[in-house]
Amino acid sequence: MSRKQFVLGLTAAAAVIVALSPARAHHSLAAEFDVDKKVEVSGTITEMKWTNPHAWLYVDVTDAAGQTQNWAVEFGSPNQLYRRGWSKEDLPAGAAVTVVGYAPRDNSQRVSATDVTLPDGRTLFAGTRQED
Repeated sequence: MSRKQFVLGLTAAAAVIVALSPARAHHSLAAEFDVDKKVEVSGTITEMKWTNPHAWLYVDVTDAAGQTQNWAVEFGSPNQLYRRGWSKEDLPAGAAVTVVGYAPRDNSQRVSATDVTLPDGRTLFAGTRQED
């Protein structure tokens, strides 16, 4: 085998490995949320999605005008939540919760949660604080 064939083979193998590797891109917290602006929303859980790379909680919130808006609450991964003591039973549809977190930069009805207070008074850390 010539040196040229060896280098070509090695390059081809590296290209295959890179092409088959999963992408690891991730957005910055500060790119989507204003870490200097906290928001608090209280409402009723409509759904909890334990999905990767982020778990999502959906909460119906009544605004000052009496209109109901469905807010999307972003968390870390389900595994991060489990390690912090969360369980699927903590967030049933219909339960009242208060979410504290970072406001979105695009003024949408989203929040990157830092803490969630449950009806029984427990506060669960959501894992998305700026200092983390």
